[in-house]
This record gives sequence, structure tokens and C-alpha cells, in this order.
Amino acid sequence: MSRLFIELYFDEDVSVFVADLIRARGFSVTTTREAGRLGATDEEQLAHAVGLRRTFLTHNRADFEQLAREYFAAGRSHCGIVIAVRRPPRELAGRLLSLLNTVTADEMENQLRYV
Repeated sequence: MSRLFIELYFDEDVSVFVADLIRARGFSVTTTREAGRLGATDEEQLAHAVGLRRTFLTHNRADFEQLAREYFAAGRSHCGIVIAVRRPPRELAGRLLSLLNTVTADEMENQLRYV
């Protein structure tokens, strides 16, 4: 099934204020806190995002680059991983909105992007 709009799942290291800013623009965001998954491992968080069909957003570059490589090597699919440099919330939201307004959910499949 074709999917147009990216739906996001935020790692616990991403500010919930960013989620509020993105939601205000009409995009769907679930945070780790809202999902009741605080303290879950990186592998568990990504697997949960996959189960929800959501693109994962994190500041944790090293671990999630490795997870993306592992998924690729194993032939496993994910709905995309976005790695964000730590920035002020409004700046991060702006960069994220640029991605959300130009890339479809289908195009994000199995991709690793940086904002």
C-alpha cells in the first residue's frame, strides 16, 4: 500500500517540544514517552517504530547508523531513520519540516537521512 505522509516516532532523546511544533503543522508524531517505552533498548525502539510503520527520529548517530547497517545486512525493512544534530527545538523542527514536506513515506523506506 502506498503511503504519502511520513509519520514519526521520536526517540526519548528528542525534545517533546519538537513533537508539538511538528504536530502543529499537521504531521503525526508519537514520542517514546507517549508510547510508554522509556528505557527500552535502541533495538527495541526501532522495532517498535517498524511495527507502527513510523520513521524513527533520534540524536543517537552511532548506534542508529549501526542498526541501519544491521537491518540492511539482514534484509530487514524499516520505515526510515532520521538522525538529527542537536539544535534548538525550533531550528530542528524547521529542518524536519523541510524533509516532511519533500519526501514521502514510501521514499523514506529503508533510508537513513540526516537533518
